Amino acid sequence: MVVQKKESVFNTLNECEVEDITLEFFYKPHTITLLILSIVGVIFMSFIRDDKLIDSNICAGIWCVIFFLLLVSLLAFPNGPFVRPHPAVWRMVFGLSVLYSLTLLFLLFQKYETIKGMILWLDPNLKDFRIDMDKEYGVNCSDITVEKFWAHLDVFAAGHFFGWVSKAVLVRHYGILWSMSMMWEFTEVMFSHLLPNFKECWWDAWILDVLLCNGFGIWVGMRICKMLEMRDYNWPGIKDIDTTKGKIKRAALQFTPASWTQVRWLDPNSSYMRFFSVCQMVIMWQVSELNTFFLKHIFEMPPSHPLVVGRLFFLSIVVAPSTRQYYTYVTDPNCKRLGTQCWVYAVIMVTESLLCIKNGKELFQQTEIFNISVWLMIMLFFSVVSVLGFWQADWLTGKKYDADVVPNSISNDNNVDEDYKTGKNKTL
Repeated sequence: MVVQKKESVFNTLNECEVEDITLEFFYKPHTITLLILSIVGVIFMSFIRDDKLIDSNICAGIWCVIFFLLLVSLLAFPNGPFVRPHPAVWRMVFGLSVLYSLTLLFLLFQKYETIKGMILWLDPNLKDFRIDMDKEYGVNCSDITVEKFWAHLDVFAAGHFFGWVSKAVLVRHYGILWSMSMMWEFTEVMFSHLLPNFKECWWDAWILDVLLCNGFGIWVGMRICKMLEMRDYNWPGIKDIDTTKGKIKRAALQFTPASWTQVRWLDPNSSYMRFFSVCQMVIMWQVSELNTFFLKHIFEMPPSHPLVVGRLFFLSIVVAPSTRQYYTYVTDPNCKRLGTQCWVYAVIMVTESLLCIKNGKELFQQTEIFNISVWLMIMLFFSVVSVLGFWQADWLTGKKYDADVVPNSISNDNNVDEDYKTGKNKTL
């Protein structure tokens, strides 16, 4: 048996290569062309355009910086664990995540008034908005009517559904998903005295959110996983397809995964460090969700604001390669380094939390550290208990774990070292 080298696993995880390239034009770097276009763009942006308006100049400078960062991302940054629809897409996602993390670090050293002034410069309409204008959900909970029930099925309910569909496609484990869903409702209850929109009626929280939106979203996401799992991934080149209909279908399928492998977060044969790694992921997911609500509350932005929606959309893309890299790091004993995209996402999550804590002093003064400590301990306890329960359930129900299959889905060979077969795993 050939043992896969540990450094090779990380390189494959961080810089996944495209196999069987048929349209070589789209996979060549084109560095000279990009250099010429970038120079022409700089000449236009700096000399030809009208620079009389200061605000317009600042916006043009910001867009120019973003443009050149994306160019550098295309040329220098790693592909990440995915190759569909194109490695260039994931290089740019990584570049934008680096830019976002650096922006957060810059804002961390600014005063609240400075940050608020930047937001008002981007959107002056927020000057008259106050966070107490948000829609209240926990009003007259005993008055249950069809009209009131239907009124709560707004755009945010759709956001709940599609959000959990994407989470199910990424995590692919019913137990972990249901654990995160129920723990989030508990988090909303514990923080409802700080965030007014967390105050919900019991039927809104447990029927509409947990059972209907979250539950149905988890089920749909897992059904998608099942269909992708049963699919044949022998990809023909687009040049090898004779019919026009077949070429169009192949082009559309470029936006689907190149391969699919079942995940095994809770292998009963692995060490306790893998168990605690899954618990850590469940808790960190809760913290990342909390950042969304605290950021819009502290800096007073409506939930439908483009900054809020854009951040959610962007992070939902960033979390896809981050989850894959974290899974490989946790489950593959040959991978000793955390993927770069996952590392940057961790920086983003921590910096957002610090930004909320620093600028929300007045808000956090309304509660006690003891209450937050109790919440953290309860979260830790329930995450450990729930993950342990699902772990044992997999064992008791006789769920199969084939030791000859590499847990890293981007490793296409069947080479695995003896540490994985014996259940030994690395420490984090």
